[in-house]
Amino acid sequence: MTRPPLPEQAGGVYQTNPQRELPTRRGTELAMLGFAAFIVTCAFVLVQANQEQELSFSIVWYGLAYLALFAIAHFAVRRWAPYADPLILPCVALLNGLGLVMIYRIDLALEEKAIQSEVNFSASAPKQVLFTAIALALFLAVLLLVKDHRTLTRYGYLSGLLGVIALALPAILPASLSQVNGAKVWIKLPGVSIQPGEFAKILLMVFFASFLVTKRDLFMVTGRKMLGVELPRARDLGPILIAAVVALGILMFEKDLGQSLLLFGIVLVMVYVATERGIWVLLGVAFFMVGCVIAYNLFTHVQQRVANWIDPLATYYDQGGGYQVAQGLFGLGTGGVGGTGLGAGRPEIVPEANSDFITAGLGEELGFVGLAAILIVYLLLATRGMRSALAVRDTFGKLLGAGLSFAIIMQLFVIVGGVTKLIPMTGITTPFISYGGSSLLANYILVALLLRISDAARRPAPKARPKPAPQVPLAEAGTVMVSRPPAGGGTDPRSES
Repeated sequence: MTRPPLPEQAGGVYQTNPQRELPTRRGTELAMLGFAAFIVTCAFVLVQANQEQELSFSIVWYGLAYLALFAIAHFAVRRWAPYADPLILPCVALLNGLGLVMIYRIDLALEEKAIQSEVNFSASAPKQVLFTAIALALFLAVLLLVKDHRTLTRYGYLSGLLGVIALALPAILPASLSQVNGAKVWIKLPGVSIQPGEFAKILLMVFFASFLVTKRDLFMVTGRKMLGVELPRARDLGPILIAAVVALGILMFEKDLGQSLLLFGIVLVMVYVATERGIWVLLGVAFFMVGCVIAYNLFTHVQQRVANWIDPLATYYDQGGGYQVAQGLFGLGTGGVGGTGLGAGRPEIVPEANSDFITAGLGEELGFVGLAAILIVYLLLATRGMRSALAVRDTFGKLLGAGLSFAIIMQLFVIVGGVTKLIPMTGITTPFISYGGSSLLANYILVALLLRISDAARRPAPKARPKPAPQVPLAEAGTVMVSRPPAGGGTDPRSES
């Protein structure tokens, strides 16, 4: 029995239907959001069962607030970005929910301590819910206003200017208005504090993406060849040098090692994605290392951070010493592989347990397995963002999507590396998990832009209008003889045989 010939073998034309309707996968997103809500609800139940030995109405309040916020986010994506990646929002919802659980768990422990010490206590979990609501409002605004990510190229240089101003503003303000825990990265207003560097990184990514699109050829031109490596021309090193100066300026004047490392890493990756030349990364790392050596010899706060990193126990009791790092390591060691269980550890004894060192608390109560699972969710989120960046059709979208996705992983590496003593400790937060408004707001703007880019990448091309049939020239048109019946209704004799 022979198989029928394929259309192209039979002389026909084999064509797929490029205009077929692609699935939006919003049902998949809704199912994954439901799964994330189930995990978060179980985590809340475990925390209260272990901490208070009973279940209270607060679980219902936090659960309903969580469901309502992300249900609104889901329907907004369904309405304004229907072809967006279906896993990005569920990953963010799961991370945000686990962060809320951990902040609530630390609140319970600190509240008990406050009752024993007869001091006032202000819970952080309700504020985190409020921050999440505001962040999702910004998320909706970005999805509604930025209907096409390519429109951001019109504001590339303006974004760069605003980003530099946002970074520099805390440095020029007096310490009473900008300094917290030794770092001048805040703007303290009555009743609220803002960390403008969180928003500056997004503005600078928009600037560098638009700049690299227009000036990409400059980075592709090679200069002299040294040791078999084609070096860039000296006059084309301007953007990298500017990025290095800005990063080191943050390090020197604001005493913030984390933001400088994060910013410079993002710039290097975007340059590499644009040019596919590793020499730019090597040069950038060399510039940054030289700057760090200079900063170490000039500034005592950098020397203190390095000393805490090398041996936190040696500076355990010193002012600004390694107490925080050591306590975080003790917590991770206590958790081991399986963890002590949610609500059964002592994460509250670590300073800044709900912000900078929240991953140490998660590692203590969820163990290596639980913390590794959370890191895998981050990797999945960044991978889906990178996938959208590769699939989008325009170069600006590729660069911006790659920068936004890498920013999540770079920020995670900087903070988790500091908590685990892989690198010197910095003051940045864990995305979506740590307590804080500025970080949460900025990261939800980042996610909205990623969803907009992924929607453009997966959206089917518009249907082409059918071309009208070509008009035959009048001189070449055929003629048709039409006979008219004779008057009187008789038969035309020409029609008779």
